[in-house]
Amino acid sequence: MSLRKPGDGGGGSARRAGSPEEARELPECAPGGRLMPLLPWDRFSAWLHCVCVVGFDLELGQAVEVIHPQHAKLTDKEKTNICYLSFPDSNSGCLGDTQFCFRFRQSSSRKLSWHCLLDQFDRDLPIYLKKDPAYYYGYVYFRQVQDKTLKRGYFQKSLVLISKLPYSHIFHTVLGKIAPEYFEKNEPFLEAACSDIDRWPPPVPGKTLHLPIMGIVMKVRIPTCHDNPGTTQVLQSTQQADTQVSIALPTVHEVDLFRCFLPVFFHIQMLWELVLLGEPLVVMAPSPSESSETVLALVSCISPLKYYSDFRPYFTIHDSEFKEYTTRTQTPPSVILGVTNPFFAKTLQHWPHIIRIGDIKLSGEVPKQVKVKKLKNLKTLDSKPGVYTSYKSYLNRDEEIIKQLQKGVQQKRPGEAQSIILRRYFLELTQSFIIPLSPPQLKPFNQEEFMKTLEKAGPQLTSRLKGDWIGLYRHFLKSYNFDGWFRTRRKEMTQKLEALHLEALCNEDLLFWSQKHTEVETVDLVLKLKDKVADGENLPVKPGTVEKLQMHIDSIILALPEDLQGILIKTGST
Repeated sequence: MSLRKPGDGGGGSARRAGSPEEARELPECAPGGRLMPLLPWDRFSAWLHCVCVVGFDLELGQAVEVIHPQHAKLTDKEKTNICYLSFPDSNSGCLGDTQFCFRFRQSSSRKLSWHCLLDQFDRDLPIYLKKDPAYYYGYVYFRQVQDKTLKRGYFQKSLVLISKLPYSHIFHTVLGKIAPEYFEKNEPFLEAACSDIDRWPPPVPGKTLHLPIMGIVMKVRIPTCHDNPGTTQVLQSTQQADTQVSIALPTVHEVDLFRCFLPVFFHIQMLWELVLLGEPLVVMAPSPSESSETVLALVSCISPLKYYSDFRPYFTIHDSEFKEYTTRTQTPPSVILGVTNPFFAKTLQHWPHIIRIGDIKLSGEVPKQVKVKKLKNLKTLDSKPGVYTSYKSYLNRDEEIIKQLQKGVQQKRPGEAQSIILRRYFLELTQSFIIPLSPPQLKPFNQEEFMKTLEKAGPQLTSRLKGDWIGLYRHFLKSYNFDGWFRTRRKEMTQKLEALHLEALCNEDLLFWSQKHTEVETVDLVLKLKDKVADGENLPVKPGTVEKLQMHIDSIILALPEDLQGILIKTGST
């Protein structure tokens, strides 16, 4: 594998130590109001881990030719995964330019120099946009064109953005702007583009961000956990900055939902159930672009619920988890795979649910109604498009949404409007399902007690759909999605109680309390309060709560003898 040796320096566009730009600072990251100095490439690292160029070597095959910035660390296993996932399978026949994405496991943990600030941003995100510490995303712009000057007869190269962030629409747009020029201008252009990204503001949820990239400015807003689900916040205008805006992105992560589901139009509700239940699901598509978009659409259809199982927008036979996910010695895992290689039609025949899609077209044709196909009829990747499964839906099919979208096609309703209707439908369906589960409780979850509540407070209160809701809940309670949802909710409730306790302490006269107790008891109180201050940085407390509690601690310490003051100030000082 031909590689630039990581660690040879910071790249051509890295700033010199001590330059004015290096002295830029970010909002406070540490308790006590200290600001963290910003190092070269810190802003870049907030958005991307690195940028890779993957080419084709006649002797070595796919090879990582460039890693930028050069000090970015990737293990050999990660490089190998990036190599194979950055090129379409040879049978895809992707001539010209193709964009897609993939997801792969991180081999080793590594922290950024200002990870605590990034963790704060992550806390403010909706649950379905939070980073998964175990995975990277790869966003790919692949070009394959005839070139008679090359032995192989074709120019084949991919520009790949490696990131922890699931912001597919932002990075898809960035690649569309920089990749075509990079293929013409090569290394200096890539260094300049990376230097631009290193000037971006941090990815703060809820703020309108202006992101310059090679002569244009993108205007975006990252959602927050406080936004109402299903609503798109209007981007705030600042007249001075907006004169430079070239593109205002309506979303950071959403795909064209209607276009993705069009090939399996009549089965959208059944697919929602399969994703909700974390069932093993394979998407067989003609190209990585279609497979990756469809997998992302499937994962997003249960929003605002997070899909907690693994999903791979583009998966190949060279993937490091290939054996793990295709073995016949155990039941298929809870994962959604997007594949294009015909080999998978045979290898994954034992999987219970397979979606076969043809070319996704922008045209307004609705496919003719097709029945769910039997798995035994799926012989090859050339089999007819459709859903191959023996699964029987718990809920009756909603004919209204089908008619509404069909009417939209006939009336030539814009695809964006169709996607909004479909996204709203999925959102209301998921919310109707989740609402009965949501009342806060810290005691162990009792399945039978919960089932008894459904008769009077079930989804029938908010959904027009009929069917076996009880059976759907029983199946869901055994899934990874329920386990992940329950653990998250329990953590949220525990933190809320701790936050309320912290706020209550702030309203007490703790100095008066300490004066009525022994020095030993007061020292014990101070140490416990210091722990509370440290924990408070991660709790949903009202603004100023932590600072107020710190003032209580300071006043108690100052009332103690000098020898104890010195010890307590040093102990757990922040």
